[in-house]
Amino acid sequence: MAFLDKLKAGLSKTKNAFMGQIKEVFSAFVRIDEDMLEELEEVLICADVGASATEEIIEALRARIKAERLTEREEAMAALREILIGMIGEGEPLCLDTTPAVVLVIGVNGAGKTTSIGKMSARLKEQGKSVVVAAADTFRAAAIDQLAVWCERADVPLVKQNEGSDPAAVVYDAIGYARSHANDVLIVDTAGRLHNKKNLMDELAKINRVIDRELPGAARETLLVLDATTGQNAIMQAKEFKNAAAITGLTLNKMDGTAKGGIVFAIKKELGIPVKFIGVGEKIDDLQPFDAAEFVEALFN
Repeated sequence: MAFLDKLKAGLSKTKNAFMGQIKEVFSAFVRIDEDMLEELEEVLICADVGASATEEIIEALRARIKAERLTEREEAMAALREILIGMIGEGEPLCLDTTPAVVLVIGVNGAGKTTSIGKMSARLKEQGKSVVVAAADTFRAAAIDQLAVWCERADVPLVKQNEGSDPAAVVYDAIGYARSHANDVLIVDTAGRLHNKKNLMDELAKINRVIDRELPGAARETLLVLDATTGQNAIMQAKEFKNAAAITGLTLNKMDGTAKGGIVFAIKKELGIPVKFIGVGEKIDDLQPFDAAEFVEALFN
C-alpha cells in the first residue's frame, strides 16, 4: 500500500472528527461571514490545533476571503487547505552529510522512541546506508531488550552494555564500532526521564560532549519523539525537552490512534520545529518522512 493510502487510512479518526466538522460548518452557512468563521475557529480548537495556531489560520482565511472576494464555500475550503499546508511548511530531510552522521533520539518512555528507531533504521538501510544503534537508555533493562528486538527486525547491529551503565560510555563504544565498520549513520537511544530534568540535561550534555570529542564536525540530528494521542500534553513535553536539548526535528507517532491530528499545526506554531517523520502504524514501514501537502490532502480527500 502506498504511504499516502496508509496515511489516509491512519488519519481516518482525525479526518472524521476534524474535516467532518469543518465540512459541516461550511455546509451549514449559506454565505461566508463572521459567524461561519467563528464556528470554524471553535472546530479547529477542539481538534487540538491550539488557540494561537487557530487564530493565525482564521486571520489568514479572513484576509484571503476579503482580498479575493470569495463567495463560494468551495473556494473558501480550497483557501483553507492552502493555508494549512503553508502553515506546516515543507518537510525537512535528515542531515546525514558526514560518515558517520549521528541521530540522537529523545522523548518520554511510551512515546514510541524504540519503535521509531527500529523503523528509521530499516528505512535508512533501504536507502543503502549502513546503520548502527547505541542503546544509551540504560535506565531500564526493558528498553535495551525492546531495542534489541527492533534492531533484529531491521537487521542492524546494536551496541549495548548492562542496565545502569553510563550512557555516554555506550555512545563512546558505538562511535568506535561505527568508525571500525565505516557505518554511515549512528542512531542513539536515550533515557526519557523528563520528571527529573536536571538528570536528563546532564546526561544529554555528557553524551554530546563525547560525540563532539570523538566525532568533531559530524552531522548531528536531535529528534524528539512525541505521542500524538496525548494532544496538548505533547506540546508541554516538547517545550520541556526543548529546554534540555537542541532539537532539530520531531517524530509524531500514533497518528492513527488519535482524532486530534490538529496537533501537527499547534506544534509547528508553538515550537517552530519541523516535523520530520510521521508514524501511522506498528509495521516497520509505517514511519515515513513528513510531507505537509500529503498530510493535508489525506485530511481533505
